[in-house]
Amino acid sequence: IAPAKVLVLGTGVAGLQAIATARRLGAIVSAFDVRLAAKEEAESLGAKFIEVISEKTQGAETKDGYAKEMSEEYKRKQKELIHETLKSQDIVITTALIPGKPAPVLITEEMVKDMNLGSVIVDLAIESGGNCSITELGKVVFRHGVTLIGHANMPGHAPVDASALYARSLVNFITPMIDPETKDLAIDWEDEIIAGTLITHDGKIVHPTLTNGEGR
Repeated sequence: IAPAKVLVLGTGVAGLQAIATARRLGAIVSAFDVRLAAKEEAESLGAKFIEVISEKTQGAETKDGYAKEMSEEYKRKQKELIHETLKSQDIVITTALIPGKPAPVLITEEMVKDMNLGSVIVDLAIESGGNCSITELGKVVFRHGVTLIGHANMPGHAPVDASALYARSLVNFITPMIDPETKDLAIDWEDEIIAGTLITHDGKIVHPTLTNGEGR
């Protein structure tokens, strides 16, 4: 039996986990992300990284490591690359997001029509608009021989594990804000995690995506 071919679009936390899980199950995995830094991470987990050859990828991420909106020229090349790659895939998992903006549409209906019958698309970005143009929020639909999964609140489908992971993340986030001796609140405003998650301070909006127009 030939191994399944899996394509992961977007290699943030969710995308990297999808790559690792698919590889453990024996799949042949390909991955795509606009960020150059994502290549090494994806390849370290055993994925083949497909990329658009363009000088513009040098500025494809923010200083915090998130993807930026790309140029129209880049999007055209990206569309061609993804379209061609989709034709040979069995499973596609999409996780691409841009903070403060709708999720980028990476898969069009025309691309879905060219996929193999029985293929599956799991759109994890559906709550932000979706990476596939014909995925439907909260539904599993069948279009052009392809199953499109658009579950809302994906963590809610695995509540026990999701709750444990969420609780652990909260503890790890809050613990550094507490003085270990006095147990008083002691926030380091220069800490990059604090700075990256702080929205308002002293009555002012301080997060850069809300003060420079990027998040509007």
